[in-house]
Amino acid sequence: MKATILTAAAVGAALAAAGSASAQDACSIAEDRFGMDAAVVDALYDCMSDRMLEAYTAEGNEIAQAYRDWTVSATRPAVAGPHQNRFLLTFVNETGAEQYLAFEDGEFEMPVGSVLVKESIGGKDGNARVGPLFIMTKVDDAPDFDNWLYAGVQPNGKELKISQKFCHDCHGAFDHQDSMGYPVEEVRVSAE
Repeated sequence: MKATILTAAAVGAALAAAGSASAQDACSIAEDRFGMDAAVVDALYDCMSDRMLEAYTAEGNEIAQAYRDWTVSATRPAVAGPHQNRFLLTFVNETGAEQYLAFEDGEFEMPVGSVLVKESIGGKDGNARVGPLFIMTKVDDAPDFDNWLYAGVQPNGKELKISQKFCHDCHGAFDHQDSMGYPVEEVRVSAE
């Protein structure tokens, strides 16, 4: 088993996540997010998890209130590059869980009614910040966007105003995956 060396950022994040941490304490995030090891990312998520849920549900968004009971698609958040190099963790509802967790390439479509939700963590100057909650819903009446509707929730709980075209211009590059991005391979869970 590989030993993990905790950086100062990891120690700071772990301390912030401890029971005595208040909502005002900062969670640490490295500028080089791709270089953060699993233990550091776990500590970051522990520190941010409750903050994200509180932020996303602040205005009563129904999906934000439900998604944490859905299937999580990865063992931890990871940075894939899109969404401004934020850490992302994807949840999928029961309708789409089996198909999504196949992480399939090729000709297939997610079932209508599938909903994917990505939590996001960004940051600036070493301090982590709650990013938007990104939402994709599979429908049967949006052919210009491969039958996906894009939505989101801001870190204050309000609706994220987005352009369907803007989101799909990026997601359309994943046409071999029904316009979905998957978690990076090293953190994917299996459908079994």
